[in-house]
Amino acid sequence: MATEGVPPRPVARTPVIGLESPFGKARAMTFPRTVLAGHGVLGELANCVRQFDFPTRGAVVTGATTQALAGDRAAQILRDGGYDITTILAHDATNTEVDRVVGEVTSSGARFLIAVGGGSKIDITKVAAARCRLPWVSVPTSAAHDGISSPRASLHDAEKLTSIEAVVPVGVLADTSVIVQAPFRLLSSGCADVLSNVTAVLDWKLAARLRNEEYSSTAATLAEYAAHEIADHAALIKPNLEESVWIAIRPLIVAGIAMSVAGSSRPCSGSEHLFSHALDRAARHPSLHGEQVGVGAIMMMYLHGGDWKRLQSALHTVGAPTTARELGVSPEEIVEALVGAHRIRPERYTILGDNGLTRDAAERLAKVTGVLG
Repeated sequence: MATEGVPPRPVARTPVIGLESPFGKARAMTFPRTVLAGHGVLGELANCVRQFDFPTRGAVVTGATTQALAGDRAAQILRDGGYDITTILAHDATNTEVDRVVGEVTSSGARFLIAVGGGSKIDITKVAAARCRLPWVSVPTSAAHDGISSPRASLHDAEKLTSIEAVVPVGVLADTSVIVQAPFRLLSSGCADVLSNVTAVLDWKLAARLRNEEYSSTAATLAEYAAHEIADHAALIKPNLEESVWIAIRPLIVAGIAMSVAGSSRPCSGSEHLFSHALDRAARHPSLHGEQVGVGAIMMMYLHGGDWKRLQSALHTVGAPTTARELGVSPEEIVEALVGAHRIRPERYTILGDNGLTRDAAERLAKVTGVLG
């Protein structure tokens, strides 16, 4: 089990805290230096960047839709602040697309990156920043999952999804007046992603007990806190209500910080995520990531012997799917995903064990939790 020791004297203006123990273990944890969330904070982008002493040349990485929503405005705010900015349009989050973006970043001479967009654009930017060894700032235009401030990125290639280590943003600017303009389904999906932390932590504790896996109670507590914040305020998560974004965005950011503390995605990714990734492969038309892990969490909570009905109720209240029908996938696809989930990341021990579920057990699990009618 990991022991969290006493941090050394803080180094000025750095988000890295080295933890050392008398047993010779050490860990570096990197956090955003500035997190600014609220109405109209996009207007503070140039001031935020100036605090970081970035060079004058940078690039805004955005998407075709988010460019009009906030990408062009972000670039202009920076130009008005005296920065030489290139706009780079990114597409799907694949290794090939990251390579292309890295090429554009290099040719532009950018010395810092600003990600303005949803999950895929943020993932592309954080990986490109890691490969180019550049600092970056996260400016989310939606709150569909917990990658806003995390050091992990998900890249899709063919039928394979890869979760890789990237780099934490030096700053996060979450403008609730921008995010509220995104479809409510995205916010609901983000809430479901955070709610699923409860089963991820249970899986992590199980792996610590049975496999002596390294475990951080601090990271686990942060992840659980984020989930409970969403559950406790679920009734306030409603469409077209900026206050709902304000309630949800903080737990999403805290979840990302939990992963930084852990040094992995463990506190926010367990058997429910394995199910979701398996469903991405099994389903002809997969749903949103957060929606799928929410449904997965209901079933995994049942396997853990926890209060799956309370979790189901919270998901329903925030407008997230709780059944296969609401996900838009077939019963066969649900069962196939359950049966194959343990093979997605065999090194990550969860309640699914080494051998997974039999088909009969998977069908019963889905039916008893109401995922299949």
